[in-house]
Amino acid sequence: AAAAGTVGQVRRDPMAMLPFCGYNMADYFGHWLGMQKRVKHLPAIFHVNWFRKSPDGKFLWPGFGDNMRVLKWIVERVRGRAAATETPIGFVPSYGDLDWSGAAFSQEQFDQVMSIDTDAWNKELIDQEVLFFNLRDRIPRQLIAERQQLISRL
Repeated sequence: AAAAGTVGQVRRDPMAMLPFCGYNMADYFGHWLGMQKRVKHLPAIFHVNWFRKSPDGKFLWPGFGDNMRVLKWIVERVRGRAAATETPIGFVPSYGDLDWSGAAFSQEQFDQVMSIDTDAWNKELIDQEVLFFNLRDRIPRQLIAERQQLISRL
């Protein structure tokens, strides 16, 4: 509740830091990007969306009890013991990379969860332009380049 916003509307607030960052967010991004040169072992960063819904409004992921399947894959991936498939938005597990013991979650359901909605991503990139515009005077070139590469991949 540090920064109120419209419920259900995406707020361009990277890592929910805007209310707490004591300096320009573009400089903040530059600080973290600069860590690549100063830190020997950078942390692996993974993103999940447990709340993705089907066109009929139902959650695609089976439930919180199944989150550990993905978390186990993440740990194994960090340790170099799990495979990943490259997609336009990053590396993701394949159905067979997760332990489905005791679960009734089909390959078809998994494929729906993992599908990439290119139209939604393109809309996201257009919306993201506002953040980049607001930081335009100091935004690190690396972020601009990464965004351009994402646009190209999509």
